[in-house]
Amino acid sequence: MKKFLGMVLALPASVLASEPVAQVVAPVAKSGIAGQLTQLVLGLLLVLGLIFLLAWLLRRVQQAGPAGKGQVIELIGSRALGPRDRLVLVQVGSEQILLGLTPGSITPLHVLKEPVQVPSTEQATPEFAQRLMELLGKDQKDKK
Repeated sequence: MKKFLGMVLALPASVLASEPVAQVVAPVAKSGIAGQLTQLVLGLLLVLGLIFLLAWLLRRVQQAGPAGKGQVIELIGSRALGPRDRLVLVQVGSEQILLGLTPGSITPLHVLKEPVQVPSTEQATPEFAQRLMELLGKDQKDKK
């Protein structure tokens, strides 16, 4: 009995399998590397398409909301005082308030008697962003 068990354990696993190895390997060999590569490329294109579709939908949803109109609080200006501290000028209705922002608190520092008039100059687009927009076929008017 021990000799029989030793012989069975010494045999390769393919001999003990119910199906011959040639039949198991044949379907994999038929698909070949071209089939696997095609499946990989199609999967990648599907994922990239899904990413672009979701980005497009997100952009559409964000544009559908009110673009600064109808909001009660508006950020007028901001200045960094340190790596984590800032001064922020906000307008609430017709009143402007200077706030001090720290990681743990927001402190009103001063309520301005006369609102500060901020010139409405358009921000200069960095050269790289401008060049990219030109390549994508968008001009500055589409930015708003």
